[in-house]
Amino acid sequence: MLKFDPHSGALYAFRGRRGDLLKILWWDGQGLCLFCKRLERGRFVWPQAKDGSVSLTAAQLSMLLEGIDWRAPVRTWTPEAAC
Repeated sequence: MLKFDPHSGALYAFRGRRGDLLKILWWDGQGLCLFCKRLERGRFVWPQAKDGSVSLTAAQLSMLLEGIDWRAPVRTWTPEAAC
């Protein structure tokens, strides 16, 4: 039991056993919505849940949905030293 109110607007994310499938449940005020995404390559990086649940920021959720390791994201561009 997660002990959260499903009508609060929170998202509930679940990952498949192989790690390439992600399902998100959300109550939109009228009904329950299901968002499902499967990665063709790679795996969703899943956070460790010590107490049964994990709270993510919007940025962390965005990176999770893209298959990026949100704990240590790699920048594609590094700023140069200022003159």
